[in-house]
Amino acid sequence: MARTISFSDATLEAMQEEMRRDPTVFLMGEDIAKQGGIFGQFKGLPQEFGFDRVRDTPISEAALVGAGVGAALTGCRPVVDMHFADFITCAMDEVVNQAAKLRYMFGEQCAVPMTLRAPDGITKSAGSQHSQSLEAWFVHTPGLEVVIPADAEDAKGLLKAAIRSDNPTLYFEHKVLFPQKGAVPDDDDFVVPIGRAKTMREGGDVAIVTYGITVGRALDAAAQLEAEGIEATVINLRTLWPLDYDALANVAARTHRVVVVHEAVKIGGIGGEIAAFLGEHCFDDLDAPVVRLGAAHVPVPFAPILQEAMYPKAPMIADAARKLVRREL
Repeated sequence: MARTISFSDATLEAMQEEMRRDPTVFLMGEDIAKQGGIFGQFKGLPQEFGFDRVRDTPISEAALVGAGVGAALTGCRPVVDMHFADFITCAMDEVVNQAAKLRYMFGEQCAVPMTLRAPDGITKSAGSQHSQSLEAWFVHTPGLEVVIPADAEDAKGLLKAAIRSDNPTLYFEHKVLFPQKGAVPDDDDFVVPIGRAKTMREGGDVAIVTYGITVGRALDAAAQLEAEGIEATVINLRTLWPLDYDALANVAARTHRVVVVHEAVKIGGIGGEIAAFLGEHCFDDLDAPVVRLGAAHVPVPFAPILQEAMYPKAPMIADAARKLVRREL
């Protein structure tokens, strides 16, 4: 059985279920207890679990993440809300030099089971400092897990998996997705495994590999292509690290043509890692070079017309896949 709920409510359910299941799980961040979070994703939690387990904090990301690392090392499972993903930059030492490395440096005699919730992505005129998609930075850092939900089902299942993981996990959640509704299994123990991609639709002509909010755009593109007689597979990666390399190899073998797309800046993005893997390990399966789509290499503009022009949408994805199938590249 499944229920239709919003992405935001799916994350709220995940928090409720994991906090009920495990008393070491607690939540801290700015404006989460008294305000319920800027997207309403924490509403009601302090009333059920108290202000000891749902903590408002001062505006200091370095202190916030540092406290989370310390709590994780002593046996808790903190969920740290970053307010906006852009603000992780204020805590890079705590994330990259501490959380990511401690388990390795101590020979796995300790764990850092901390989840960083990081609302990211382009929304209406939020400006350059509140609109970034920074996931590639953290995929590049050994010791971190990186997950990105695309819909309400992913939102709940990946958040529960992140909280249960013994590794520090970055949970990037696109701001535009919070109000969107989708089907979620009616199961308190439903978890989306970290490191496993999901096939959203099957088609033998071309594969569109993506994650997060761009999954919906890829599905819209695939519907456009279907009307033209082109059948596209859409792969929702769900996890960027560990990456599901088997899913990538399998889809290359089935379709022989791959488009990789993300809202993050194209230069240095995860699409380059995927294209490199396919080129190195699946070259004989490919009938054409892997095509990458991503945002332009500029800060996210405030002006709506400029903002809309900088990142890939369904028509651009469909056009890239169409040209790849028709060998117009």
